[in-house]
Order: sequence, then structure tokens, then C-alpha cells
Amino acid sequence: MSKPTKTQAELIAMARAELKVHADCPDGIAIFVLRSEESWEFRTEADEATIAKPGYPECVAMIVQIGDHLSKQYDVQG
Repeated sequence: MSKPTKTQAELIAMARAELKVHADCPDGIAIFVLRSEESWEFRTEADEATIAKPGYPECVAMIVQIGDHLSKQYDVQG
């Protein structure tokens, strides 16, 4: 049985919504979907000023955890 699919934008929006509930993250963190053959995961990018802000490492770790959780529930569309 296959998993339901979501677009990259939908998955990123879900991650951002969940992140707001669990963490006080600095603005400026970009989230991308990185696909592999059988799965996908989130990757982040930020400028040096954002990386230097308090809470940045914790937010990136949380984004990775959210991606792991969502990738077990959804496939990426297209």
C-alpha cells in the first residue's frame, strides 16, 4: 500500500507549522526537500547571521526530526 503524496510546498508548509508549535526559531531558515530513490528528507539553508542566532542548531535538528516523521507518512509528488 502506497503512502499519500504531498507536494514539496505542502510538506514544507506542514514542517513550518509544526516547527512554530515546538520551537522559537529565527527567521531566515530555508527548508528544501531532498529526494532519494525511495524516500525524501528536509535540508536547510541560512545565511551566516541566521546561523549565529540563538536556537538555530536546535531548529535545524527539529526540522530533520519533522522530516523523518513526515517521510514515513507521505511521499513527494512529482
